[in-house]
Amino acid sequence: MAELGSKGVTAGKIASNVQKKLTRAQEKVLQKLGKADETKDEQFEQCVQNFNKQLSEGTRLQKDLRTYLASVKAMHEASKKLTECLQEVYEPDWPGRDDTNKIVENNDLLWTDFHQKLVDQALLTMDTYLGQFPDIKSRIAKRGRKLVDYDSARHHFEALQTAKKKDETKIAKAEEELVKAQKVFEEMNVDLQEELPSLWNSRVGFYVNTFQSIAGLEENFHKEMSKLNQNLHDVLLGLDKQYSGNAFPVKAQPSDSTPAKANKSPSPPPDGSPITSPETKTVNHELEPSTLEAPGASIPKSPSQPAEAARAGAEAAGSEAAAGAEASKAEADSGSSSLPAVVVETFPATVNGTVEGAASSERADMPPGFLFKVQAMHDYTATDTDELQLKAGDVVLVIPFENPEEQDEGWLMGVKESDWIQHKELDQCRGVFPENFTERVQ
Repeated sequence: MAELGSKGVTAGKIASNVQKKLTRAQEKVLQKLGKADETKDEQFEQCVQNFNKQLSEGTRLQKDLRTYLASVKAMHEASKKLTECLQEVYEPDWPGRDDTNKIVENNDLLWTDFHQKLVDQALLTMDTYLGQFPDIKSRIAKRGRKLVDYDSARHHFEALQTAKKKDETKIAKAEEELVKAQKVFEEMNVDLQEELPSLWNSRVGFYVNTFQSIAGLEENFHKEMSKLNQNLHDVLLGLDKQYSGNAFPVKAQPSDSTPAKANKSPSPPPDGSPITSPETKTVNHELEPSTLEAPGASIPKSPSQPAEAARAGAEAAGSEAAAGAEASKAEADSGSSSLPAVVVETFPATVNGTVEGAASSERADMPPGFLFKVQAMHDYTATDTDELQLKAGDVVLVIPFENPEEQDEGWLMGVKESDWIQHKELDQCRGVFPENFTERVQ
């Protein structure tokens, strides 16, 4: 029996809620049609507008702050890899090895401390600030519903009073419902009238504290980082001084037409004749046309440009078209006879190093408006329903925004390649992601 009683109470509450919704809907329709007056409070409406603006600004600031923190983390990773590379190339017997290792360690600690303090002093404060908005937003909506209930009870009471056939019992009950509805509405209205202006005024102090914290943390971070950089500069300067007197000769490669020299090249003679040396003569001797000549082409020699002729001969062995171009140049300079015709081969048209037909076929399988591919360098945890969740190594197909005005700076729209291959649906798979977490791959 208790269970049935419980079900009866539940059913009664459901019926009461349904009736309230119907009554409110009817009241709103009458108000929109102008058949029923609506209680207005312009001062409160202004407070609601300020509240919505404050919530929108705070939400954007929170999103941008998260993006900033993600960028700091990515910069930390990049800096860490760079300094680790320095450790690897810094040989054990070089002076300042221990100092370099200490600088690298402090660099990593400084980045970690900077990121953690930003989270503690800016992001967590931001989250606490925005945490009060959902409850107030819910109360504003409830206050609106209670206002409709109050207006409905008022109109019902007035209608019974002006009816030709008056029913005192119904009038008394309607008056009781009106007093009750008015009391509930006014209690909520008074509380919000006090809280909303106070919340609106609090934004100034919050913005000041947040940006002062960020600016102060950045200032200290850059000061400490500047000291580390100066220490690293001094260590490398000491290394440079110790090894600056040592000579590091560079040997010429077999294919070089002119050997590399550690000292300055001699000045050309006043008569303008070419510079010759034992090295260049040896190279010219080794690159005789008889050993480099390709079928169908001959390599003319020019007494004024032996190196040019030798280079043209070497290129002719690999490419007849290049040999023809060099030979034509040599002929113009030396006045020798014309060269035999050069056979020119044709190849399929290419775009960015790929065959055009293949590229067109590949783009046909891409989503509409496909721009280019990027690959995630780091994991990215989505903080909103319109964002992509990324893992390092994920390939994303970048597409344009449907409305370019909605694109925020530093964010791209795309669909993960694996999702596109599996579903071929943009509406369910696409989302935005921070550009600095990725690198372009195609």
